Amino acid sequence: MTQNYSWLHRGTSEIFPQPTDSQSEESLEKCLNNIDRPLRIKLGIDPTGADIHLGHSIPVRKLRAFQDAGHTAVLIIGDFTARIGDPTGKSEVRRQLTEEMVAQNAQTYLDQVRPILDFDTPGRLEVRNNSEWLSHLDLGKIMELLSTMTVGQMLAKEGFAERYKKENPIFLHEFLYPLMQGYDSVAVQADVELGGTDQKFNIAVGRDLQKYFGQSPQFGLLLPLLLGTDGVQKMSKSLGNYVALGEEALPMYQKLQKVPDNLLSSYFELLTNLDLETLPEHPRDRQELLALNVVAQYHGESAAKQAADDSRKLSSGKTEDAAAVPEFSLSSVQFPAKLSYILGVSGLCKSTGEGKRKIQENGVRLDGDRISDVDTTFNEPSELNGRVLQVGKNKFVRLVG
Repeated sequence: MTQNYSWLHRGTSEIFPQPTDSQSEESLEKCLNNIDRPLRIKLGIDPTGADIHLGHSIPVRKLRAFQDAGHTAVLIIGDFTARIGDPTGKSEVRRQLTEEMVAQNAQTYLDQVRPILDFDTPGRLEVRNNSEWLSHLDLGKIMELLSTMTVGQMLAKEGFAERYKKENPIFLHEFLYPLMQGYDSVAVQADVELGGTDQKFNIAVGRDLQKYFGQSPQFGLLLPLLLGTDGVQKMSKSLGNYVALGEEALPMYQKLQKVPDNLLSSYFELLTNLDLETLPEHPRDRQELLALNVVAQYHGESAAKQAADDSRKLSSGKTEDAAAVPEFSLSSVQFPAKLSYILGVSGLCKSTGEGKRKIQENGVRLDGDRISDVDTTFNEPSELNGRVLQVGKNKFVRLVG
């Protein structure tokens, strides 16, 4: 009996290859119906930073959907490839990381995806480091990999052609990246590889290498890139429009309850399993439901409800009644200290200068009282201990000293 694969297509931008009259390959749906074993579903993550955000969660959530359908998730930690960095979409060479930096980032990545993936059911998850095979490639094997692609094919990759035209340097080790990612598919014998829409070239290289090494070529399943909370650009830490998976419940809730109306449909489709036909009609109700659901995924239902309750209290100025306000320790602050400086080091503002501007704009409150003097100074931590510092409507910390 043909199964319902609505979960496969929800939020999916493209599945390739699609069968045509000239192709012998069947569709992924037919493959899922006909195969008599769990498929091996590959997702590679390069631990190039310490944190991941909701945009990164989209392929991880799809990986979980395959797990729930009985297939094996193969999560590849690119501890070797991260030292090169994916050149996709980059206008300049990426900074290379040390082995120690990569190992530390990898551990934080695993901690952050644990609420999404099934780590407990036997046979449902393999976590592999690609240094297992890439670090043992000898020069002969590397030459063999290089011989499978031409320079012209490589320059067709997103970013390379632009850099070449502008005479920005392209280093030879960057050409190795898509080949190494593709070789990952050979090493784990992937049936399907997941990735963002910007990963089609790399996934296609994996298909070609599998054919070269006598394996059945994998399917590619491409997923959209999530727009950030500004509703304009791709979610990115550098742009400040992100929601980190590791954020505490309250700030995560407050960011999501302010998601612009035009993003709500895509956020529900890509970040939740809720029935899209039964969502509330009013945008405010949809925002609150989105925030509750996503926070519950990473912090549990109780913490999500507490975050919603605290958010309402903080918005009404009842800071003393809020329980889940994130704390900032004053132990690293040297007193006497200006409030503008504390705003910067606490993360409520990007710098002391921005802290001063926020005070001048009447955007700073302490326990609900507006602070308007940019020279406001505190002599001892005890003057601030337990008090809630607020910037705007949605940024809060409880000062602890």
